[in-house]
Amino acid sequence: MKMPTPGALTGVKVLDISTLFPAPMAAAMLGDFGADVVKLEPPEGDPLRVTGIMAPEGRSYVWAMVDRNKRAIRVDFTRPEGLKLVQRLTAEADVVVLNQPVKLLERWGCTYEQISARNPGAIVVYFSGFGASGPYAERAGAGTLGEAFAGLIHMVGEPGSKPTPPSFPLGDMMGTIAVLLGVLPALYWRDANGGTGQLVDATMFEGALSMMGPALATWQPGRPVPTRTGSRLPGAAPRNIYATSDGKWVALAAATDNQAARVIDVIGQATPENMAKYGLQKNRTRNADELDALVAEWMKRHDAKTIVATLMAARVPISEVNDLPTMLADPHVQARKAVATVQDPLVGPVNMPAPFPKLDKTPGEVRSGGPALGEHTEEICRDWLGADAAEIARLKAAGAI
Repeated sequence: MKMPTPGALTGVKVLDISTLFPAPMAAAMLGDFGADVVKLEPPEGDPLRVTGIMAPEGRSYVWAMVDRNKRAIRVDFTRPEGLKLVQRLTAEADVVVLNQPVKLLERWGCTYEQISARNPGAIVVYFSGFGASGPYAERAGAGTLGEAFAGLIHMVGEPGSKPTPPSFPLGDMMGTIAVLLGVLPALYWRDANGGTGQLVDATMFEGALSMMGPALATWQPGRPVPTRTGSRLPGAAPRNIYATSDGKWVALAAATDNQAARVIDVIGQATPENMAKYGLQKNRTRNADELDALVAEWMKRHDAKTIVATLMAARVPISEVNDLPTMLADPHVQARKAVATVQDPLVGPVNMPAPFPKLDKTPGEVRSGGPALGEHTEEICRDWLGADAAEIARLKAAGAI
């Protein structure tokens, strides 16, 4: 693996014991910014290695992305020496990432309390569907369940239709971001303000719940319960996805009075009557359906390129709706290097989102895809634990590694 250039998190040791997607993704993103991330797996490996869309070679494409920038150690948790090794590694880590059931962590000696007793400075992430406290703490979790429980799925879909989960792992990624939002201030408090380690209790449902902020803030008991409005957004018109004359789609979001007035002018509807009906927020909300229909009719008479150019010239927020090929080919995406490509030794090039946000002094970097199972076991034992050849031989003989 290419060694990192000095990053914002250089010197931070992250032990990733978690499995599958969102929690390991957070560990990978810490690695993007220079942390030394060790992926600790049992002999059979993380289930993500054989989950989802697989390459013909039996390699998970998603594994290459989710476990990028990590070194891998393979430890047999069923052997006493293996468990001791796991516990020794937690004692050396700045951050430990977990998502296993509490009872299993207790058997491993890897609950927050157990890790903190031997490593008071450890930032211990416990990532779950519903959290470490509350009556649902032991419920199994998943991103889709978090979206459903938080009310997010209730808000997605066409009016009157069934609730529709997004066709991508929104709840998982919101959980990933929640982990990062916890780990980074916890590290700062420990290192810059003389604090200690602490528990980062991150959930998928609360990550999804964060997306419900505007609906929560505006709804009061006695009012209609917010529900699905398709691609429309109550109180923000014109805002929709519109069909164009050349079979494409564009996204328009012109919610302020000034933006709406410019849209009305561009589509040739800037009469005094229309400006009175649609120019001010309070009137525009009452007449949103009419305005949306006028915009949709104008869109259908023009191709996507003309629409985007015309509305951009009028300082109106507008974009074509890209699919993956058109997004990847876009010159802005390429200029920003927003997509990174990693050469996986088995499946070849794998595209993934580049590290974000962009830091000008210590930028993130994707140095390698997900490692082979146990690829760096001996190296990690030497680097983290100071093990010499004799100890490594002893650990092998005991079946620990």
